Amino acid sequence: MAKVTADQLGSEPIGKLLIKQAVPASIGILVMSINILVDSIFVGNWIGSIAIAAINVVLPVSFFIAALGMAIGIGGSSIISRALGADNKQKALKTFGNQITLTLLLTVSMVVLGLYFVDDLIPAFGGKGAIFEPAKIYYVIVLYGVPFLALCMMGNTVIRAEGKPKFAMIAMIIPSVGNLLLDYIFIYVFDWGMHGAAWATTAGYLLCFGYIFYFFLSKDSELKISLPHFGLDMPILKEIGSLGFVTLSRQAVTSIIYLLLNNILFNLGGEALVAVYAIIGRMLMFALFPVFGVTQGFLPIAGFNYGAMKYDRVKESIYTAIKYAALVATLVFVVLMIFPAEIADLFLSDRPDLPLKDKETNVFVLQHAPLAMRLVFAATPIIALQLIGSAYFQAIGKAIPALLLTLTRQGFFFIPLILILPNFMGELGVWLSFPIADVLATIVTGIYLGREIKTNLIPKKA
Repeated sequence: MAKVTADQLGSEPIGKLLIKQAVPASIGILVMSINILVDSIFVGNWIGSIAIAAINVVLPVSFFIAALGMAIGIGGSSIISRALGADNKQKALKTFGNQITLTLLLTVSMVVLGLYFVDDLIPAFGGKGAIFEPAKIYYVIVLYGVPFLALCMMGNTVIRAEGKPKFAMIAMIIPSVGNLLLDYIFIYVFDWGMHGAAWATTAGYLLCFGYIFYFFLSKDSELKISLPHFGLDMPILKEIGSLGFVTLSRQAVTSIIYLLLNNILFNLGGEALVAVYAIIGRMLMFALFPVFGVTQGFLPIAGFNYGAMKYDRVKESIYTAIKYAALVATLVFVVLMIFPAEIADLFLSDRPDLPLKDKETNVFVLQHAPLAMRLVFAATPIIALQLIGSAYFQAIGKAIPALLLTLTRQGFFFIPLILILPNFMGELGVWLSFPIADVLATIVTGIYLGREIKTNLIPKKA
């Protein structure tokens, strides 16, 4: 894989550069997504479908805390990319030091609160009935590793801001491979059940942290920070906060959606319908990995060139990223429309000793998952515009439009839809909410992005 330096972000042809940035990002996200997918398959086959539902209940809580790291990472990395583009390395170093300090302070505090309110949070997110006990086991163990996951997510975005996508890719691969190997040992060999699944996940976070820590100490990193850089700087914190709030808001809304959907689906069809959504949720993480990879590759290119005032390159990067992302999204769409039943069946166990509750859940899932999957992914070919459009404003440091566009799909459209449609259409109303929100959000983003390109991305005259 060709090495990319920060300066190359402003000089290489956009198409070639985007491939260099996006391919490692896509591979890293692919491996991470495969980890989530196979982890769920292992849990479903070796523990049971109720266990998949239990993990689905825990994810929004642990991911929200970890998203603090991602928010700080993306907010700070936007500053770092633009600072490197403007040849202001001291600001880049100070920003990175502040990112580390802020991540540790916030995530450790959130973990303490999360453990204290464990018995209230799990039922609130749909962990009711047979789901509660396995969810609690998984939640407590995984939460111990969440600060390390937050540091990994923060560090990974900084590595990309330096123009080092290959190292960012490796950082995503290591915990995924480690988690799968430990899943086999802890669940299948040692028969630790939910304890094994949780410890395998936590160990994966630690492996990722170890690699990222090593990277920033090595000669490959351009950001060599010292003790003074860790001191909090209010102007930098405000800029990190305003930009990172976009990512944090998105994850907060995602957590709210999990809370609403798990409870709505539990009321409509019990644990079995929650299990259907758990499988759909895994596919939402896995199937769209190349689109997210293009988005991640696009961010440092747009940020660097905007900082260097090379607006013609920024505009070209937008069009190229949308074109690449739309192509891979369409390929994903075709596969999911053809093989939904086969995909759902991968998650289900056919062990003869499976408890009756799990056997009944398996039958229900196979009956309901194919149609649900087709509806949820019905608008996949057009989501590239929405993702790239909202990412652009974040990359160039425009926090308010980035926030509004990020919340358009999930907050402004999807949440009202899932609160209204199921009252009239039941389960079908839940699944139809996904493509309707995608279409509406894409229209809004297209209008806003088109206006931005015409008015603000005007090349400077020599």
